[in-house]
Amino acid sequence: MKRTIIRIDSEKCDGCGLCVSACHEGAIELRNGKAVLAKEQHCDGLGACLGDCPQGAITLEEREAPAFEEPSTVPAVVAVPVDKEACGCGDKLPVFGAGGCPGSRVRLQENVVPAPTMSRMGTEDGLPGKVNASDLAHWPVQLHLVPVRAPFFGDHELVVLSTCAPVASADVHWRFLRGRAVVIACPKLDRTETYVEKLASILAQNPIPKILVVRMSVPCCGGLTHIVRDALRQSGRTDLIVEEVTVDLDGTILSTRPLV
Repeated sequence: MKRTIIRIDSEKCDGCGLCVSACHEGAIELRNGKAVLAKEQHCDGLGACLGDCPQGAITLEEREAPAFEEPSTVPAVVAVPVDKEACGCGDKLPVFGAGGCPGSRVRLQENVVPAPTMSRMGTEDGLPGKVNASDLAHWPVQLHLVPVRAPFFGDHELVVLSTCAPVASADVHWRFLRGRAVVIACPKLDRTETYVEKLASILAQNPIPKILVVRMSVPCCGGLTHIVRDALRQSGRTDLIVEEVTVDLDGTILSTRPLV
């Protein structure tokens, strides 16, 4: 079948091994000092590994390939020694010897506000049921559930929001949702087979002027950007403004960049 799958340029690959760690499905292996797509059937084509490659050796292409098969178990991956200066990752992204996704690494944030006491959580002491007003203007919000011609799309800007972003950042509502429509998706854990077609239909059938992709900094979240790019191409729209916002794990906005 013809589908989207990664391509690794062996000339550019320096064998750092970061893509091996980023591929949760275990499709990539190191052979003779180079990364290779060893198991095409386990490559989901979302490109979670793209953001990890410091050499830009990994791209997405559409070609004949075996249908994607979710691995029944995540294979163990031998620890990969990495020259951190050569690969450009510094100390920011450790290499995982177990083959897990960097986005699954356990981290503890600093300067976290303590949880309120039970007496402060309820309304019996006169506190309101909510302190900060929600800027969500509609329901549903899951990309799987929203109707293609939902009235809340209209000519509003559309936020394509990663599932984790509103948990990581307390600013998501006022900064991104206010006055906009929103759909929520996770490129790693959702069943994304229909996402490109669904989003393309939404863009084709509604006068949405702009898309704001709000994703997390972990590599697997890069799949959300690829879904939007593919949907934009499939929709035939050439007038859309598309921007990508990257949110760090502590809620900091790392970057905002145009995609179109």
